[in-house]
Amino acid sequence: VAVAASAAAQPASLTVTSPTLTAGQPIPKQHTADGENTSPALNWTGAPATAQSFAVVCEDPDVLLPPANPQPFVHWVIYNIPATAKGLPANIPIDPAAAMPTSIAGAVQGLSGFRRPMYRGPAPPPGKPHHYHFIVYALDVPTLPAGLTRAQLTEAMDGHVVGQGELVATYERMPPPGR
Repeated sequence: VAVAASAAAQPASLTVTSPTLTAGQPIPKQHTADGENTSPALNWTGAPATAQSFAVVCEDPDVLLPPANPQPFVHWVIYNIPATAKGLPANIPIDPAAAMPTSIAGAVQGLSGFRRPMYRGPAPPPGKPHHYHFIVYALDVPTLPAGLTRAQLTEAMDGHVVGQGELVATYERMPPPGR
């Protein structure tokens, strides 16, 4: 019985893909601050039947933050995505008053590291590639309170993650010519 209980506690592995992002490859310009800054479409498979909603976080652990604030820099927090969703469409509205696309009706965006409830694409300082982790969580709760930061979302999800997967893509800004 103990073996079954510990196996059940391990979240299912989700497979996360995107029509525009490829794992380990540069993020297309349209999804960055150097382009249109639109959120990429994401797809996932492998969610367990116990999933009642999904959450997605995009974070950059390569940003140098002060030691007092060591977590990754957060580019996007979106959650309360319905259990029926198999992904996120591209170009989620940045206006908090705008309706979510029908396939993810009820989803809410939490506060990013920019302190705004919207996707904000990569814009690292020139010099080295940064890694952007698009992490998808399957949760056994249908909704969480609106307006959460990544830290608050992480706390609210504690004990409720029944599946998890990620897609990691990169982005690098080049130094200006002649530098």
